[in-house]
Amino acid sequence: MNGITVGIDIGGTKTHLRAYGPAGHADDLIVPSVEWRLRDWTGDARALLAFAETLAAGRPIRAIAVGAHGCDNQEECDAFEAGFRAVTTIPVTVVNDAELIPASIGAINGIGVVAGTGSIAVTRNADGRMLAAGGWGWVIGDEGSAAGLVREAGRAISRYLDCGGSRDEPLVRALFAALDIDNPARIGSQVANAGGAAALGRHASVIFDAASAGSAIAQTVIEEGATALVDLVERLKMLGAEARSVVAGGGVIVAQSRLADAFLKAMHDRFGASLSVSIYPGPPVEGACNIAKALAAAMPLPAAPERAGRTA
Repeated sequence: MNGITVGIDIGGTKTHLRAYGPAGHADDLIVPSVEWRLRDWTGDARALLAFAETLAAGRPIRAIAVGAHGCDNQEECDAFEAGFRAVTTIPVTVVNDAELIPASIGAINGIGVVAGTGSIAVTRNADGRMLAAGGWGWVIGDEGSAAGLVREAGRAISRYLDCGGSRDEPLVRALFAALDIDNPARIGSQVANAGGAAALGRHASVIFDAASAGSAIAQTVIEEGATALVDLVERLKMLGAEARSVVAGGGVIVAQSRLADAFLKAMHDRFGASLSVSIYPGPPVEGACNIAKALAAAMPLPAAPERAGRTA
């Protein structure tokens, strides 16, 4: 068939669409999530369908799979799918964006751990039941994410200064400069006023730079963030997760080897060989593409048009 399948990864910062044709060629479109996402299921479905049709360039779309940041339970995934059904007859499935990470390497029901703008761990059991841990937002959760790490860096610095620490410590200097803090009493307010998870998370790199410069505080923040991500996996196992593989991805854990290494070590210390664990360095949209291809393959092919018989 000449149709395409479309995978969509909706992240907290950007939305990545990728279309595959029958020859295996990929076309990509990346747009800022804030430019289109209304948090209205039907309106958002309509916007994504328009992007997909742009990629299709007139070719029929056989199936669409969406991994959505913020669809953190089955009810929200079902509601988004209903939004698509209101605007198109194209088969569409919606999952949490964390599910795209194991799907990217073919581990469809593995545990996906996201450490990017936010953090969450998600899996599905063989019966399709969705299990999730984390994803509570940077104000009260999202430990190990970019925003969560910056928040915890501010907390660690405040404790350090309370105990008589020096403002010349590498992480203190770096975070004060990044958040324009001129008075230690303003640490909390500057973190709170950073402008949301994406804006706060943009400063996460200073933590890793400070660790490289010898900051023990920064290294502790990183290790505690990695441990918090492992805690998410353990919560899923406590909820009955059957998965034997864990695949982590997302902007901060892929870009920052210190966090990735700390996560791999903490996973081994906690679970040993009972769970395989890896970091997926590629774009999670590949997982959405794999899910879309499987969805298309499961759909019946349209009947071929009958040919008119030849007349004498």
